[in-house]
Amino acid sequence: MPDTPGHRIHTLRLGPMDNLVYVLEDRTTHHAAVVDPAWDADAIMDCVGRNGLTLTDILLTHSHTDHINALEPLRARAQLRVHLTAAEAEAWGHAPGDAILHRDGDTFHLGGTPIHVLHTPGHNPGGACYLVGDDLITGDTLFVYGCGRCDLPGGDPRALYASLQRLKDTLPSRTRIHPGHDYGVEPSTTLEQQIQGNPFLRFEDPEAFVHYRMEVHDRVRSGPYGPEPAPAG
Repeated sequence: MPDTPGHRIHTLRLGPMDNLVYVLEDRTTHHAAVVDPAWDADAIMDCVGRNGLTLTDILLTHSHTDHINALEPLRARAQLRVHLTAAEAEAWGHAPGDAILHRDGDTFHLGGTPIHVLHTPGHNPGGACYLVGDDLITGDTLFVYGCGRCDLPGGDPRALYASLQRLKDTLPSRTRIHPGHDYGVEPSTTLEQQIQGNPFLRFEDPEAFVHYRMEVHDRVRSGPYGPEPAPAG
């Protein structure tokens, strides 16, 4: 449960696909946002209530069913602001009509906590990561020692390569990664650990990345994913 003076992240592991659902708390107002509400609205609301929070917002990293199937059950309980990228709303075609649509670089607030939107396409066209202090909620863009697949409709491995390079090159190494699935040997690591051990962050040639992501990776690795040693030489 990462803590800073401004925010706290509560992590729930839910559903048959090892989803990691996050309840983000502003520690001043005790307002909360749930990121990628899926599988168990009751468990999410139990976390909110147990911690004395008021749920006000929903943040979507993307619109795949396994990340949104508790969206409407939660919206039926309270008036909640829904945030996603404009690119994802267009690709999805079923975003709530009152959703708040963001573009890359936008910042909005949960209470007094600023949340920065990074548009990270590749797994899907409108994928987003949310940067909160030194915490980065990555959805299916970046996993612990892995990354999202690109063979679903809208997937683009070249775009994913660019998104991962951007995270690697622009964020501090102390940034803590909070992925959308618990596919690794631990649920969360620093970006520095990923740069050192995640094979998807080692490529300098996008075409080599594409070949590895689309043709090689699933034949040679299986979960839970751990750090891979750097190639000799």
